[in-house]
Amino acid sequence: MPVHSFGSLNLDYVYAVDHFVQGGETMAALGRQVFAGGKGLNQSIALARTGAKVYHAGKVGPDGAMLTQLLQDAGADISHVMVEPEVPTGHAIIQVDNHSGQNCIIIYPGANGCLTPDFIDQALSKARPGEFALFQNETSSLAYGLEQCHKAGLQVAFNPSPCTGAALDPGLYPFVDWLILNEVEGRLLTGEEEPQRICQALHSRYPGCKLVLTLGKAGAMYADGQCEPIFQPAYRVKAVDTTAAGDTFTGYFLAAIDQGAPVAAALELASRAAAISVSRPGAAPSIPLRAEVDAAAAFASHSL
Repeated sequence: MPVHSFGSLNLDYVYAVDHFVQGGETMAALGRQVFAGGKGLNQSIALARTGAKVYHAGKVGPDGAMLTQLLQDAGADISHVMVEPEVPTGHAIIQVDNHSGQNCIIIYPGANGCLTPDFIDQALSKARPGEFALFQNETSSLAYGLEQCHKAGLQVAFNPSPCTGAALDPGLYPFVDWLILNEVEGRLLTGEEEPQRICQALHSRYPGCKLVLTLGKAGAMYADGQCEPIFQPAYRVKAVDTTAAGDTFTGYFLAAIDQGAPVAAALELASRAAAISVSRPGAAPSIPLRAEVDAAAAFASHSL
């Protein structure tokens, strides 16, 4: 079935640094690159590169042609990607630590803040009950979109990143079927530190929600509050840039579930894809093709 991805489209300005800049510090970057990015775009490309049918719904400014072209080249349907003529495309300022590959990100919403209820209704015109809808917290009208997709009978997947503003509203989560988040987001939503306690706290509040919690170097876990949690170790790779790792994981995991894979198999596939992603620079350019991920299966027992 197709996946309807409501998400951000960004230009990523990536600066290689010796360390993350501190308050009051002025520091020269070691390098600068410009990539296509945005959690929505990254997740849609990851979905498309698995071979899934994905409809992307979002907005860009007049400077966003490269983003729509990239989506189209990946195989995503862009009939609901619109141009806001008076608003710049959203963008991100990303520092990448030259030693660890870790990043920190500042986001400017731009056209991502122009999604309206009418726009979401138009984008849902192709949706049918049982199909997946995927959201992140980088676009406007989030609450409306989650509720309308839930009412329409779609399976709603939500990645509450960045975990600020609307993502902290507990009224959103009864509309969510699949909650895909990392440890930091889990702590912000629950106040808990330990992964299993994060899952327990979320299930106590939203008992019908399936949880996928990514744990960085420790891997990932799935919990639904009924069966024993399922754990997936991370694959060992030399990290170059972690910017799109979570988005790659989300896209590959959701595509596998949509295609009928068991949860354990979906976790393993998504972890393999994310490991390849962190070994490459950039956001969207780092997302592997399904053939590359399948080829890496031969190394799945140790490192990629």
